[in-house]
Amino acid sequence: MRWNDKPYHSLDYELKRRYGEKIYKIALDAGMTCPNRDGSCGVRGCIFCSAGGSGDFAAKGVSITDQLEQGKQSFHSKKIGSHFIAYFQAYTNTYAPVSRLETLYRAALDEPSVVGISIATRPDCLGSDILSLLDALNREYADKFIWIELGLQTIHEKTGERIRRGYPLSVFESAVKNLQELSIPIITHVILGLPGEDKRMMLETCSFLADKGIDGIKLQLLHVLKNTDLVELYEKKTFEILDLMEYIDIVISALEILPPDMVIHRVTGDGPRDLLIAPLWSLDKRRVLNTLHQEMKRRGTWQSAARKTCNYNRKGVVSDDSGPVDTV
Repeated sequence: MRWNDKPYHSLDYELKRRYGEKIYKIALDAGMTCPNRDGSCGVRGCIFCSAGGSGDFAAKGVSITDQLEQGKQSFHSKKIGSHFIAYFQAYTNTYAPVSRLETLYRAALDEPSVVGISIATRPDCLGSDILSLLDALNREYADKFIWIELGLQTIHEKTGERIRRGYPLSVFESAVKNLQELSIPIITHVILGLPGEDKRMMLETCSFLADKGIDGIKLQLLHVLKNTDLVELYEKKTFEILDLMEYIDIVISALEILPPDMVIHRVTGDGPRDLLIAPLWSLDKRRVLNTLHQEMKRRGTWQSAARKTCNYNRKGVVSDDSGPVDTV
């Protein structure tokens, strides 16, 4: 089973299928902060989060309209289409008064070349007023989309506490339920290689999401970045960074248990070169992707290949799944 040239349902495939052309994301910095930094639930952020709040590639200090224009200009040298996704990336992008959020979101949605907006946020920052705004905009801009990207990272509570995530799994589950009731697509961020987690635990997180009706997933390699609390743990050798083939093996196993209609938004990561301490092999993104595709071809496998025979859960592997075989 293949989605054009890939053995998984990539975002690139989905966007080309939907729009008939290549669509690029423009990363935006809306000037937000985070409840895990402003004292609401913490002041030091998650242990892996850089000072840029995961928005190290976004422009800063200018309006959303100007950031979009700068982003479009940066793609002029590429042979691409003329449409873009406005990606509210830095920090927590629903963590502001509704009036301000509405102004920011409308600025992006009103841009003719923008096909939709993707809003990175925390599941504990989706109160009823925010949900009402998202619902209203989703209806008003029916010709565009609004995606919500939720940073879950792991389903395991001990790991969540270790990385200072700041909310329990139940909060994520409530956010998913609320968003699904409004028909707003959900993309979930998962970090592979978190301290204290083995392959089984990582696959438990992916299996949990596979059964939640999540629309898309980002599989992100753990990066050790300068000026984060993760550096101290790394230097003390309290955990080991995955090597390339370990990571490839985990990604393949994760893809095999994800449903075929779940869009894979990411299978690696882009750590800023000037901040990245480890793993340095991740800087060669082409090598990572080529290795993944080659290994999946060698194994003769694809996204959802294992869903007929096994199901990973927090109690182990339950075999002989008698449900229907997923097809596309």
